[in-house]
Amino acid sequence: MKILISADMEGATGVTWPADCEPGTEQWQRCRSMFTGDVNAAIVGLFEGGATEVFVNEAHSTMRNLLLERLDERATMITGRHKELSMIEGVQSGDVDGIVFLGYHCGAGEDGVLAHTYLPNAITGVWLDGVPASEGRLNAAVVAEYGTPVILVTGDDKACEDAASYAPQALTVAVKDHVSRYAARCRPPARTAADITEAARRSLAPAGRVEPVAPAPRTVEVEVDSAQLAQAAAIVPGVTRTGERRVRYTSPDAYEMIRAFKTVTTMISNHMEKDYG
Repeated sequence: MKILISADMEGATGVTWPADCEPGTEQWQRCRSMFTGDVNAAIVGLFEGGATEVFVNEAHSTMRNLLLERLDERATMITGRHKELSMIEGVQSGDVDGIVFLGYHCGAGEDGVLAHTYLPNAITGVWLDGVPASEGRLNAAVVAEYGTPVILVTGDDKACEDAASYAPQALTVAVKDHVSRYAARCRPPARTAADITEAARRSLAPAGRVEPVAPAPRTVEVEVDSAQLAQAAAIVPGVTRTGERRVRYTSPDAYEMIRAFKTVTTMISNHMEKDYG
């Protein structure tokens, strides 16, 4: 049984503050170890549960945060960017029996520790077919087209609540409880590792390829915090401006939806200035 771990950092053990996950900071160096610990805990549980292959896709920021030298030697890891499917790279092989969303978080505009969608600021809301969309919801729509079920989600308690709305069959592990966007009641690494390992072990029971969701048009709306960023996003072919701070596009399927979303967010990011956004 082949399992993919999509590993983000904001929802990892101990991470509550931007500097905890911003590459190059002292806090990031410290939190990388706990992030790697969460991943290793999942790998242990997955193999205990019957996985025959586990590979990790680094999904945070520069996608060079996990400590390869500390990774469980039974696993492999995709590190670095840029990648065709970004956070869920590897699922397009078509033979992945289950995916773990590790270290995930709530979407832009929602309550949750370090809540955002792709960009840490500038984007104030994202909707997929009219439903508020976190990165988890967007990614779940894509993996469903490949017949790969989401089997486990880890993050703060709000991220676990979010997961129940887009992957109700998945097990969840809260490694911390939301207090505010930049504060949480955190469980220590020894405790979260045990919880993740146990849940990962049990998550293999419902794993196994399912009938792929038939490709169908998917509509995404993105709200930003300034008019000039909506103008920038609308440069992308097929993206229309629907308000001063909103854009919309429709893709023929989830695969194209997520690729277009990456393009839109890249345009937004490239049009932000340091002081004025």
